[in-house]
Amino acid sequence: MKRSHYAIVAIVCFYALLLPVISFAEEKEDEGEKNGSDTFEPPSHVLTISKENTFPNSGEDQEVIEPSELTQELIDELDIPIENPELIKMLNETTLDPSPIGFGYRGMVYVGRWPLNYESSDTTVNWEYQGINTNELNNLGGDTDQEMNYVQQEDKEIKGALTNKISDPEDVKKMMLSKAEAKTELPLSYETTIGKNTKKDNSYNVPVKKQAELQAYAPAVNEKGQVTFGEVYIELKGTKKSIAIKNVTKQGIGSWIPVQDHISFSFQLK
Repeated sequence: MKRSHYAIVAIVCFYALLLPVISFAEEKEDEGEKNGSDTFEPPSHVLTISKENTFPNSGEDQEVIEPSELTQELIDELDIPIENPELIKMLNETTLDPSPIGFGYRGMVYVGRWPLNYESSDTTVNWEYQGINTNELNNLGGDTDQEMNYVQQEDKEIKGALTNKISDPEDVKKMMLSKAEAKTELPLSYETTIGKNTKKDNSYNVPVKKQAELQAYAPAVNEKGQVTFGEVYIELKGTKKSIAIKNVTKQGIGSWIPVQDHISFSFQLK
């Protein structure tokens, strides 16, 4: 057999051995993608208390502001997306119109420096963001097993916040909240409260000669990304109107946003 034939046989054998490895890697990658879709699913030790909570959280329903037809046309012409609902609202209410006979007329109206959009780069959930309650049961001198349940001892308010300073923080918080809600599909709010005497029917067995501690935590989403800022102008040219964005800058930002009406439990025997 010639050397070229040996070489061909060797190459075929090599790929035959490599094929199962490639297939296995592809299967693992597919599996990882499937598992990734469940990243924000609450684990088994996290329970909802939307019905049991003695404090009626109102939620943080954000006003949905749709661009008017003219505003949408002006935004579509830009290279930089405008997502800030407050800026869109302002543009909707703008009544500046060029004169129909203003041939040769030019003008620039400065409407301020605005956070234009927020781009999310990382979203994670800390299911034990903040401790909110501790229940204890001592069965050291008992002669039968006992059960313990979660009972909230005091009202507990959980607040989220931006992790660093930034201009127009309220506008930025709204955009970050909107992106985090869309990604996680969890009920999020920068402020939420667990009411005193909130109870849950989950029970935990405490054997004889043991003492137990049931810790409760409020979860929160950690949202990280980048905000784009720019000076916004309305430009008038004759009978036409457009938007101009100047002096664009970007700033990294992070925030903690509590998950509303959810509790993470940790049970320990001593």
